[in-house]
Amino acid sequence: MAKDIDFSEITIAHLIAGYAAGEWTARQAVDWYLDRIRRLDRAGPRINSVISVNEQVQAQADELDRRMREGGPVGPLHGVPILVKDQIDVKEMPTTCGSILFRDNWPKRDSFVIARLRAAGALMLGKTTLGEMGAGDTHGSLFGSTRNVYAIDRTAGGSSGGSGAAVSANFCTVALGQEGYASIRRPSIWNGVVGMRPSVGLVSRGGVYDGWPSVLGSVGPMARTVEDAARVLDAMVGYDPVDPVTAHGVGKLAGSFVDALGGGLQGVRLGVLRTSIGVDADPDAEDFKRVGAVFETGLAALKEAGAVLVEIEIPDLKELLALRAHHPEHGLAAFEYYVSELPDAPYRSKAEAMASAEYSAVSPQMKQRWAREGTPEAYHRFLEARDTLMTNLLKVMADHRIDAIVHKAIEHEPTLISEGTNPPWVNHKGAPHLNTYLGNVPSIVVPAGYTSVGLPAGIAFLGRPYDDLAVLRYAHAFEQQTQARRAPDLEAKLQAVVA
Repeated sequence: MAKDIDFSEITIAHLIAGYAAGEWTARQAVDWYLDRIRRLDRAGPRINSVISVNEQVQAQADELDRRMREGGPVGPLHGVPILVKDQIDVKEMPTTCGSILFRDNWPKRDSFVIARLRAAGALMLGKTTLGEMGAGDTHGSLFGSTRNVYAIDRTAGGSSGGSGAAVSANFCTVALGQEGYASIRRPSIWNGVVGMRPSVGLVSRGGVYDGWPSVLGSVGPMARTVEDAARVLDAMVGYDPVDPVTAHGVGKLAGSFVDALGGGLQGVRLGVLRTSIGVDADPDAEDFKRVGAVFETGLAALKEAGAVLVEIEIPDLKELLALRAHHPEHGLAAFEYYVSELPDAPYRSKAEAMASAEYSAVSPQMKQRWAREGTPEAYHRFLEARDTLMTNLLKVMADHRIDAIVHKAIEHEPTLISEGTNPPWVNHKGAPHLNTYLGNVPSIVVPAGYTSVGLPAGIAFLGRPYDDLAVLRYAHAFEQQTQARRAPDLEAKLQAVVA
C-alpha cells in the first residue's frame, strides 16, 4: 500500500476521479480502509463497529482496477468501499444481526439494494454492528458494544450504530443503515455524519431482516456528506416485487437525488418545530440545553443562507405520538418472511429462536423488544392517530406555506455505554420518531455543530410524503453553509491507548 495516500474524509466524486486519473487504485483504497479497521476498530481505541470483513474484497478491487484500465469505470459508484449494517444480506458474509442466535446465518445471496450497488460498481467491504436483531442502541451478544467515535465511553447510538461510527471514523467511504424507529438518524448525528431515511417504498427491504410485511422500516445511506448520500440513493432506489411496499414508490421521484442538489435556501420557508418529541427527553437536563444551543446556531445559519423561518406547533402532536403501537402479527411474520428464502436459516420462527438454549444470552434490550406484543385494539388506535397526525402536519404546512420542517435531530447527547448495558438500561434517549410514525415522509439529519463539551448535535429536515428530493436539497444547502462536521481524532485516541 502506498504510504503517502490518505483517504480520510474522501468523497465519492474525489475517489472516482482519482481512479480515472491513475492517482490511486481501488485496491489501494480497500487496503487503506482494512488497515485502518485493524488499527482503530479491532485494536487501539477499539471502536468495535465492524463485525465481519469481506474476504474477497481485495480480489474484487483488483478486478475493478483491471476494468478501469481497459474500459473506464463500470458505473457511478466504481470502486466505492461500502460497509453494510449486518441485517442486510451480502453474499460473501453471514447476516448475524449482531446476535449469537444468527452467528451461523449465511444467506449466500445479495439483497436487492446490494445487487444494485454492485451493478453501480461499489465494493462491499464488510458488515457493521447493530443493536441486537435491530433492537435499539448498538449492544449485542455476538460483539459487545460499539463505541462513539467522539467519546469512547459513550454509545454510538442505534440500531445502525456500527455504520454511523464506521463512516465517521473513515473505515469506509459510505455506509448503509436501516431505520424503523430512529435507527439511521440517531447514530448518524451522534457520530457526526449525515443520515437519511427515505420515504417508505423508495428503497427495498428484500433480503433484509425485519422487512415485509412491516411497512415503516427503510434502508438508507449514512455518509460524511449529503452529496455522497445522494449518490448512494440514486443507485438503491427501485421497485422490487419481493418487497411489495416498493410499489408505493413507483413514479414518486421526479429526477435523481444528485440532480436535486443545488439551488440554495433563499426564500425557502422552513417550519421550526421546537416541541420536545424525543424518547424519554428531559428538557431540564444540561445536555438537552447544550443540544438546544447547537440547534439555535443551526437556525441562525439557515436564516443567514436566506431561509424564512416560521415558528410552528402541530396540534396534539405529543398526545398522538404516544399512541404508537405495533402490529400484533407483523413482527412475527417479518421474521418468517425473511428466513423463508434461506434454506440454512438457524430458526424458522421467533418462537423457535426464543425456545433455544442460546436465547438466555441475548441482550436485555432485544429480549424486551421480542417480548413486546401489540393488540388489534391498540394498533387500530394508532392507525387512526397516524391519519389524524398526518392531516394536522400537512395542514400546518399548508397554512404557513411551509416547504419543510426542521427540528432537533436528537434531543440529548450520546449516552454512556455503562447506562445502556446496566440499569437503568438507557435506550433511544432523545430520539424523535415523527417520520417513522407517519411512515411515508422523508427525514435527513445533518451535523450542525458540537456542544460545549465536544459532542455532536444536528438538525433534521422533514418533508411532505415523497418529497425526498426537496429535503435532500435543503440539507445540502445547510451543509454547504455550515461545514459543521469535524472528523474524530482516533489517531490521538490510539496514542493515548499506547501510552
